[in-house]
Amino acid sequence: MSAPGRSAQDGPVRPALAPLLPAADIADATEAFHRAAPSARRWDVESSIAWEVADAGRLTDGQASAVQFITLIEDHLPGYIGVYERAFPLNEDVDLDTFLHNRELYHFTIRWGFEEDTHARALFRYQVASGLADPVSLRRELAMEGRKPFELPHDHAVSLLAYALVQEKATQIYYQQLRAVVGDPVLADVLGYLARDEARHFAFLADVVERYLRVYGDAVVEPIREVVANFRMPLADTIRGYWRWALRIADTARYDHTDAYGHLIRIVNHAVDARTDRVDELVRFVDACRSTTAGAAS
Repeated sequence: MSAPGRSAQDGPVRPALAPLLPAADIADATEAFHRAAPSARRWDVESSIAWEVADAGRLTDGQASAVQFITLIEDHLPGYIGVYERAFPLNEDVDLDTFLHNRELYHFTIRWGFEEDTHARALFRYQVASGLADPVSLRRELAMEGRKPFELPHDHAVSLLAYALVQEKATQIYYQQLRAVVGDPVLADVLGYLARDEARHFAFLADVVERYLRVYGDAVVEPIREVVANFRMPLADTIRGYWRWALRIADTARYDHTDAYGHLIRIVNHAVDARTDRVDELVRFVDACRSTTAGAAS
């Protein structure tokens, strides 16, 4: 799931601004990501879930609404992939070093896209198998949203990756908390698989952002700060009634994207040995954003 969409008049995302990590760093992070998903732990929509006993009648109205909401978010994957294709292009218009970086990142992106598309398919299948929706109507509903443009208001490579880091961790946390309260064990199984994938996606992004901080230090502090200052979840500007719906799903199972900020602070603390004023300010700022939201919610 990803900050508010750039409006149509802003135009398409440009190739991501430097600095870029050395291709070898991206390759190391990508290899670690793939090693973290051995074939024995992989799952698929067709054979890993007992769809025949799925029953939406065991869900509360709030839980059913949450499933409908996250299906819309996950199904917008072509829009998310499009952002990365434009930000990290693989064509003759980029110099060789940039192509090397982007090609190594693509080894993650293509696997991430496959897994996120599996999430969308699993949630679609659950809605149909459980009686929550009929397939024809659900496809049309998803297509209505899927046709809407999606962009991110970030230009730097590290901004795009830091945004995805916060979003993936926030999504993982919500899926875990929703899983703990849902009434249908089949949906609980689906959410368990989704949360496990999101945790691995976060681990990759945390590795990459940590490498950025180690290599570039103060030079990447402001792009990361910008992500936190302006963060909103994907499709916040396109789904009709988004905020009302988001509040409802948060009532069903606690959801607050700032729950992910503590993980970002740990990444910064782990990456930076010699703290600078700019890094200290970033940590204070992220912590203040988290504390402000927590105080407002209490």
